[in-house]
Amino acid sequence: MRSDSVTKGVQQAPHRSLFHASGYIKEELDRPLIGIVSSQNDIVPGHIHLDKIVDAVRTGVLMAGGTPIVFPAIAVCDGIAMGHQGMKYSLVTRELIADSTEAMAMAHAFDALVMIPNCDKNVPGLLMAAARINIPTIFVSGGPMLAGKIAGKKTSLSSVFEAVGSVAANTMTLDELEEYENKACPTCGSCSGMYTANSMNCLTEVLGMGLKGNGTIPAVYSARIQLAKRAGMQIMKLLEADIKPRDIMTKDAFHNALTVDMALGCSTNSMLHLPAIAHEAGLELNMDIVNDISAVTPNLCHLAPAGNSYIEELDEAGGVYAVMNELNKKGLLKTDVLTCTGKTVGENIEGCINRDPNIIRPIENPYDETGGIAVLRGNLAPDTCVVKRSAVAPEMLKHSGPARVFDCEEDAVAAIKGGKIVSGDVVVIRYEGPKGGPGMREMLNPTSAIAGMGLASEVALVTDGRFSGASRGASIGHVSPEAAVGGNIALVEEGDIIDIDIPANTINFRVSDEELERRRSKWKPRESKIKSGYLARYEVMVTSGNRGAILEVKK
Repeated sequence: MRSDSVTKGVQQAPHRSLFHASGYIKEELDRPLIGIVSSQNDIVPGHIHLDKIVDAVRTGVLMAGGTPIVFPAIAVCDGIAMGHQGMKYSLVTRELIADSTEAMAMAHAFDALVMIPNCDKNVPGLLMAAARINIPTIFVSGGPMLAGKIAGKKTSLSSVFEAVGSVAANTMTLDELEEYENKACPTCGSCSGMYTANSMNCLTEVLGMGLKGNGTIPAVYSARIQLAKRAGMQIMKLLEADIKPRDIMTKDAFHNALTVDMALGCSTNSMLHLPAIAHEAGLELNMDIVNDISAVTPNLCHLAPAGNSYIEELDEAGGVYAVMNELNKKGLLKTDVLTCTGKTVGENIEGCINRDPNIIRPIENPYDETGGIAVLRGNLAPDTCVVKRSAVAPEMLKHSGPARVFDCEEDAVAAIKGGKIVSGDVVVIRYEGPKGGPGMREMLNPTSAIAGMGLASEVALVTDGRFSGASRGASIGHVSPEAAVGGNIALVEEGDIIDIDIPANTINFRVSDEELERRRSKWKPRESKIKSGYLARYEVMVTSGNRGAILEVKK
């Protein structure tokens, strides 16, 4: 056992004395030490209840003969951080979470880990840590919140953001907005649509790192507590069998994750996180394979914001395993991949039926024959950009219009709410990429403002930043190379015609190569306003969005 280095032998007497100071007894130190990574805090609604999940995991570990030891991981609420400087600190926490978890696990010689995340950067950050540390590990998330209800219709956080835009357009009163504010988010848990947190929790199941139901069982259901107990027990089996994250998160596992991503219509943020997780597992996830997988993978689900159904309904319909079973009818999955159950993907999904064809479309009758996410290339994004095509109105799949150019999110929001953006426009927001932000802010405020103003099917938005999973419409992000490093998005001028063709996976602006070179000769990098602290270090080390915005040390 790894923990022998801190619990066994004469030389370890000082180590044991410190365990005794914490209240541990000899019988506990004779058992495997299981680190439980708790993301509980009192500000993120997806995390306020994680103490209950921790208690359940601890019970499971004890029942199976291990010694549970809890330590923390941070988490930022993207919704609260949205639209101000706080959003610069969202994506960047992914690396902090991975690094701090690595430090704790290695410093204290844990034998195995149970990760308890829930929200946007917390899930991928802990998956990155699991792949990097590579000791037996299992995940159990906090689960999704239930959808809100207004006038008998289900709703969610994205509706509140769009309601703000409706107030600006004078189509909603302040009293109506207050009703959304008070009723859209009725329980603890990760926000109720197929936003980033739930996307990543579902994909954790697909990657084989979480048990059945990890991505879909609502936070407030007792089944979530039961799942946590089973995860605590299962980690002891993984330890006994010496099954590690890199045995599970293989190239084929990531193929499955991308395939299910397309079927579910996950957040575009998955296109940042999956490459970053794969990198930690020693694999390269090339963005060019995304369209190849999308081309043969039907889109089976239209969960909010793409549709009017929510994660709780996906759970009732059979959850992620039912979606996987539908896909397997056409042989789209690699079924011999090992998972944290100790069984293969094929064994896990056998008999997992689709209980509601209105929520999970049968594979013979999909929403679309191709997947929910598309990767685009062209002279505006030579190294790719991404769009959640399942949340784009059909009339916006092909769009040409004049560029309305803004060098920060705040200026774009002011123009949208001020009525300065009109039907047909293409809003370009730049210098918001990983380096340019720094931090690659999400653009839920401008996309929601566009929707609230009634322009969701008439205006496109293109950015080197990224989008919340709650965004809908022709929202194209992760433009690479970004403006801060001289990408072509920095050379777009007001009025340039931008051509977007999502079915053809292209995005271009009508400027000749000669004109581009002329503009490039005049372009100068912007001086960073960040002079100290974590963001300054992040800005120096971070790579582009098409590489997952991973940190890279130049030697």
